[in-house]
Amino acid sequence: MDYKYEQTSEVEALDSIYCGDMQILETKPFHKFSIPIKSEGYDDGEGLACNLIFTYTAKYPEELPIIELDNEDNFDDSVHKNELLEHLTQQGTENLGMVMIFTLVSAGQEWLNEKWDYIKKEREERILAKLKADEEAELKRFEGTRVTVESFLAWRKQFEIDMGIPARREREAKGKDKLTGKELFLIDTTLNESDLKFLDDGDAVKVDESLFQDLDDLDISDEEDEDYVPGQSGSESD
Repeated sequence: MDYKYEQTSEVEALDSIYCGDMQILETKPFHKFSIPIKSEGYDDGEGLACNLIFTYTAKYPEELPIIELDNEDNFDDSVHKNELLEHLTQQGTENLGMVMIFTLVSAGQEWLNEKWDYIKKEREERILAKLKADEEAELKRFEGTRVTVESFLAWRKQFEIDMGIPARREREAKGKDKLTGKELFLIDTTLNESDLKFLDDGDAVKVDESLFQDLDDLDISDEEDEDYVPGQSGSESD
């Protein structure tokens, strides 16, 4: 096989296919060139992209070219550079004996698309999980806490404390211990003697006789007394 011819012919074909994107970096001792690849969505500000750098060897295409990556700065933690290199190496091994750069570029392009789809799916799942968690938290907030006998008793005890019910009950209990006036009267004999003492002090009680001096001047006839019937008032008509 004329390795030099195969290599030169492939470079010319690749330059025609990737016109404007392919860059020749070296020509001696062997061709070294760069071809960019990118996933869907990259032109819209998202996605993945990098440059594939190939260097021919003396016996290419019967042996693998040297493959390198450049400008893979937009790869995140879920995209590993070595994984892409291993994937391209496997694809090249399966195509030994034939010019393979176009096949390797296509395989790299497909790999980036799959990775980007995986990243988008993960992002969507995280968003959905967050929305679901927020909805569950909102529902839980409206459902409140499940009530048990123990939690209800604890709540009622605290509620009564906050409302001052135990203190009020204690005051009411103390109030029930107080005796009524009648009970005090029956128990305390000194109260019974107070009226008797008042009567015994007859000398201290004075009557104003002048209040009764004018009773003889009142015009009260015996007839009126005889005609008076309790429960009736006024005179009967004939």
